[in-house]
Amino acid sequence: MNWHDIPSLAALRAFESAARHSSFSAAARDLNVTHAAIGQHVRALEDHFSQSLMQRLGRGMTVTPEGHKLANSLSDAFGLIATASNDLLDQSKTRAIRVALTPSFAANWLMPHIGSFWDQHSEIEVELIPSKSLIDMRSDNIDVAIRYGRGGWAGVKANRLMAAGHVAVAAPSYIAGREVNCLADLKGSRWLLDGIRSEERFWLAENGIVLDEEIVTTFATGPLARAAALAGLGVAVMPAPIAAPNIASGRFVKLCAEHNSGIAYHILTRPGVVSAARDVFVKWLKTEAST
Repeated sequence: MNWHDIPSLAALRAFESAARHSSFSAAARDLNVTHAAIGQHVRALEDHFSQSLMQRLGRGMTVTPEGHKLANSLSDAFGLIATASNDLLDQSKTRAIRVALTPSFAANWLMPHIGSFWDQHSEIEVELIPSKSLIDMRSDNIDVAIRYGRGGWAGVKANRLMAAGHVAVAAPSYIAGREVNCLADLKGSRWLLDGIRSEERFWLAENGIVLDEEIVTTFATGPLARAAALAGLGVAVMPAPIAAPNIASGRFVKLCAEHNSGIAYHILTRPGVVSAARDVFVKWLKTEAST
């Protein structure tokens, strides 16, 4: 297809409407332009094709046989465009928002809060994609990702959601009878750590805990380390927002002051992608995180 041989879309729309109404004035009202603009577009098409498409008949206009052929083809083509556009709009309204996030954030922060989103926006479905790695948002058709770090991810737009300073926590049964005022009081405890993440080790080192001198049990995932701590098996270190629900319920005791090393949770979206439902979800996330 050589696009240089095809007249402008504006001219084709103007002619299709004028032919359908047999009137420049009606076409002008249809497209919200002036009568003169419709006439200019039709004359431009006639010059392009070197054929008469419409002729004046008394006070009205009539379409020539050549004009009828073009008008019928344009009507079919614009109908196909309208159908395709409407189909995509319907899909965007009904397709669930795909949200990629870490399993720990999903289980410990989003799940206790998501009910309020469903109450406010029952028409919007949310599909959660738990993943510890940074998913390719474009190839995996992800609308929103929630990621933990200092930012700087390529190819995405990142907005800070909330701080994610770390805390040391344990079940009340594990520290029963012990006086804990600072991390130094926890030396000799069993530390329950995610074997993949390095942030917890960095945080402990900053606070004077040398793991080579401690009892350390590592787990394949953060949720496993957290489950062990809830079972009273030792002390876990985790982002404060993840620990907050269990601290509030009394299942965890916060053992030290929170220290924020610049790590935060961020909302990631794809630049240039428009989605009203996604924007509603992102706005809700920000509101919920600020309360």
